Order: sequence, then C-alpha cells, then structure tokens
Amino acid sequence: MGIWNAHTSVGNISGSLLAAAVLDYGWGWSFIVPGALIASSGVLVYLFLPAYPEDIGYAGANASPKLDSAESQNQKFNAVVVETNSGFKEGSSSRKGVGLFEACSIPGVIPFALCLFFSKLVAYTFLYWLPFYLSQTEIGGEYVSVKSAGNLSTLFDVGGIFGGILAGYISDKLNARATTAASFMSAAIPSMLLYRAYGHISSNMNIVLMMIAGLFVNGPYALITTAVSADLGTHSSLRGDSRALATVTAIIDGTGSVGAALGPLLTGFLSTKGWDAVFIMLTVGALIAALLLLRLVIAEITEKTQKPIPVSHGQQSLEGNGVENYSTDAYRVLSFLNAYEMKHSYLLLSHI
Repeated sequence: MGIWNAHTSVGNISGSLLAAAVLDYGWGWSFIVPGALIASSGVLVYLFLPAYPEDIGYAGANASPKLDSAESQNQKFNAVVVETNSGFKEGSSSRKGVGLFEACSIPGVIPFALCLFFSKLVAYTFLYWLPFYLSQTEIGGEYVSVKSAGNLSTLFDVGGIFGGILAGYISDKLNARATTAASFMSAAIPSMLLYRAYGHISSNMNIVLMMIAGLFVNGPYALITTAVSADLGTHSSLRGDSRALATVTAIIDGTGSVGAALGPLLTGFLSTKGWDAVFIMLTVGALIAALLLLRLVIAEITEKTQKPIPVSHGQQSLEGNGVENYSTDAYRVLSFLNAYEMKHSYLLLSHI
C-alpha cells in the first residue's frame, strides 16, 4: 500500500513542476494547464474504469472459493433458477452499501479519521505554503526565486514517497497500524522544529531537513488513507461485507480533507504574525494526531504482549468430527429442494 500510495506524492511533484514551468506565461496558466489535465483524467476514468470487478466478468471480493464439480454444478443451477424467478441479475446495480452510522461504529474509524484530519492539516500546509515560505526565507545568505522555490519544494514530497513506503513496511512487519502512525507523527514534531531552526543555514541543509520532515509527515497520511482504510473497511463486525470499504474510506479521507482545507486557511492568518506561529500550529497538530491514536496504541501493545490462549480439546474434537460439514451438507440439500418443484423432490432425494 505504501508503494501504491506513492502516486499521491508523484502527482504533487508533477503538478508543482508543471505549474512552475508555465509560470513565466502568467499565474493563470499555473491553474489552467493542471486543471485541463485533471479534467481530461476525469473523463478517462469515467469512460474506462469499471465500478466493480463483476461488471467485466471477474469474481468479486465476496466470491466463494472454488468448489468441486458436483457442488459447482448445483450452485450454477440454483443461480439460474433464482435469476429466472426474479428476473434480476446480481451485479454492481444490486449492491447496497452500509450505513454511515454503522461504518462510524467500527472500532478505530473515528480515531483514525480525526488523526488524518490533523495529519492532512500539517501535510497540506506544507504542500501549499512551502514554496512561498522558501521564497520569503533567506537560505544560505540569499533568497531563491519563485520558480526555484516551487521546484525546491517538491523534495518534501520526495521524502513523503519514502515515508509512505517505510510506514507501510514497518506496519506490515509489526502488524501495528496505530503504533506506526503515532510514532511517525511524534517524530514529525522535532523534524519540523529542526527544519525551522536550521533550514536557513545552507541549501543542502534545507534539502536534507525538508526531506526528513516530508518522510515523517506524509508517512502516517499515506498509511491511514490506504492500509488502515482497507483494514477497517473489511472489519469482522461487517460480516465479510467488503462493500463497506468505500464508505469507511470516504469517512476517513473526507474528515482528512477538512483538515487539508483548514490548515492552509489558518496559515494565511498566522503567517502575518510570523512563520514561528505557523510552525507552532503544525507541531500542535502533529501532537494531537499522535495523541488521538494513544488508546489504539495501548491496545496494540497489550495484544502483542499477551500470551495466546490455546484452543481447548473439546473445540478441536468438535471440529474434527465434522460438525461444520454437517451444516454445509444440510444447506446443499435445502438448495436442491428450493431449486426444483415439489413434484420432483422425491426423485431428487432418491439420487442423493
């Protein structure tokens, strides 16, 4: 997921470089050219991206595993009977998503959504205001041009690419999403303070500290919007309904988008009081984001330190005697009886 989410930073880098390249023709072209590309991409997605795997003939996420030939034939027959009787074919149009309240009640959705709120507040403040900050700050005894500042600011997203990949790798190894995200947000606080304090010494120092800050700021942002959303969208409380993934992702990412809009807005007011006030806001936001995951971090650490409970002998004996297979066989017989008319039931049972 960390590698896949690198496309976000690649898009930020491409957009900044493209806007800086056409800046000589006027500020308006910095909006027109990227906007035209976005509109073209939207048309391509609308025309060629299928909504669900079933729409192009592939099995969905909730598809049952491969069965033996006899059972496969039985289920195919049942599917034909159901489709004939109802006159309705299951597909993307028959999907019904989970409710908003049900999705919010999944453990971890609200804490991660609020964490992403502050994480995006910090990340998007850097994204939108870093070029202006670089052009207004003396680096190595001189000021950089607006175009050079735009190109230089892309290195923050370069660090974000490595941060997303690193956060995903650590999270997969430890199987601890909240701990990884909280650790990265905590490490982002000193990295931002160091960048503010020592980034003006030289261009090389500015680049190194900027990439380190981007690594820790964008790491949890990438993790929450990908792996965490996927985990929560397929939570056991949803009973295997993977259609909730879109709802959970919308709640988490939508809450984060509010922070992405609020951060740059507040920066516009705070920058008039000095850049120190802006960095104080960013560090406070990162601290709150880490604290919001504290309860989940404690739960993950407790789960890791607890000893696994062995399976009882009675449960093993029940599973070994095929109790679950009995319910499967009974369901298979009932499927036959429902598929055929009642006058053929005796003939059907005689062949079982």
